[in-house]
Amino acid sequence: MSEDLATRVVDSIARNYRGGRDHRAAHAKGFCAAGTFTATSAAAELTRADHLQGRTVPVTVRFSNGSGSLESADYHIDGRGMAVKFHLPGGGTTDMVAISQRVFFVRTPEDFLEFTDARRPDPGTGRPDPNAVGDFLIRHPEAEAAFSELLSAGPPESFATVRYNGLHAFRWLDAAGGSRFIRYSWLPEAGESSLDRDAAKALGRDYLRPELEARLAAGPVGFRLLLTIAEAGDPTDDPTVEWPEGRRRIEAGRLELTALTGDQGADCERQVFDPTRVTDGIELSGDRILSFRARAYDVSASRRLT
Repeated sequence: MSEDLATRVVDSIARNYRGGRDHRAAHAKGFCAAGTFTATSAAAELTRADHLQGRTVPVTVRFSNGSGSLESADYHIDGRGMAVKFHLPGGGTTDMVAISQRVFFVRTPEDFLEFTDARRPDPGTGRPDPNAVGDFLIRHPEAEAAFSELLSAGPPESFATVRYNGLHAFRWLDAAGGSRFIRYSWLPEAGESSLDRDAAKALGRDYLRPELEARLAAGPVGFRLLLTIAEAGDPTDDPTVEWPEGRRRIEAGRLELTALTGDQGADCERQVFDPTRVTDGIELSGDRILSFRARAYDVSASRRLT
C-alpha cells in the first residue's frame, strides 16, 4: 500500500472538514475515560492473547464523534467511536477500535479515497454535493447500507448508550493451535438509547462529555464484549457486509469505566488507537481497509504530534 495513497486520503478528509494538522483527521472531537477490562473464560478458550486470559487489565477508552472537525455539534448526524487501549502486563498495549455503524462504506483504500473526494463540500453551500454523492452510490451500491444506517440514526442519549462495532474480522489463535475468525461488538449495559434531534439540540453542542462525566460520578459505566464467530463462506475481508444472523455469539468480557482521564492531552489526544496493533494470539484478516488504517493513522499522527 503506497504511503502516497494514505497521504491523499488524509488530505482529502482534512479538506472536507477544513481541518488543520493539530488534531486527528477523522474522529477529531473526543475525550478519554479510564477503567478496567476482565475477560471471560470463554474468551481464553478462543485466544492466547494476554489481555483475554481472565485477569483484570487497565484500559484507556476514547469516545468520539466521527467528524474531522473539532467544532462538530454532538447532535449532528454522525457516526460515534469507541477506541479501547489495553495496557498489557508486560508494558505493551493493544487496541480495539469500534464505531456505531455495523458496516463500512467501501471495501478498498482506493474506493475510500473516491468516497472522501465525493464528499468534498460545494463552495456555494459548504455541504457535499448531492449529485456527487449520488454518482458515488451508483458506482458503489455496497455503500448504500452504511449510508442508510448513518442517516437514520438519531443522536445518542449518551456515549454510554451506544453499541459500538468492530467492522473488521480478526483471526484468534488459541493455546492449542486452533483458530477462528471473529468480529466484535461492545454492548452498553445501560441499553441502547438515542434522542430526537431537536431534543439533543436543546442539550447544546457539547452535551455528550458532561453527560458521561455526570454518569460516571454516579457510578461505573459498563460494556460487554460480544464476539461473533465466522462460519465457512463468511467474508473476512469485506467490511461492507454483515455476517448472517444465527452465527455463534460469545460474551468475551466486561469493560468498566470509572472516571475521565486526568490528562486529556498526554493520556488521550497524544495517543494513537490503531486496530492493527495486535498482540500474540490475534492476527489481522485480509481486509484491505483494516491494513490501510495503520498507514493513514501514521500520516495523521506524524502531523499532529510533531
